Amino acid sequence: MFQQWKLMSQNPRKYIIFVIIGISIILLILSTEELNSCGIQHVTLLNDIKTFEQNSDPEFCEKTVNKILEFNEQCEPYIEILDCG
Repeated sequence: MFQQWKLMSQNPRKYIIFVIIGISIILLILSTEELNSCGIQHVTLLNDIKTFEQNSDPEFCEKTVNKILEFNEQCEPYIEILDCG
């Protein structure tokens, strides 16, 4: 392992490129985490809406409306609120 660091220190250009690529990957992962979260929530809500349309359970509708309200505060596109009545 020490030899690897010795080789890296002899060629700092490769070391700098390695560090820049590593930092870029970390930033990419962190920036897409929020997008993925909204995307996953969106798909989950669409599935919940389909489930509600099939069973028309009022309690399930209320829970889904609360999830939609939370989603609309945090993410886009906005989802229309269900009519539970």
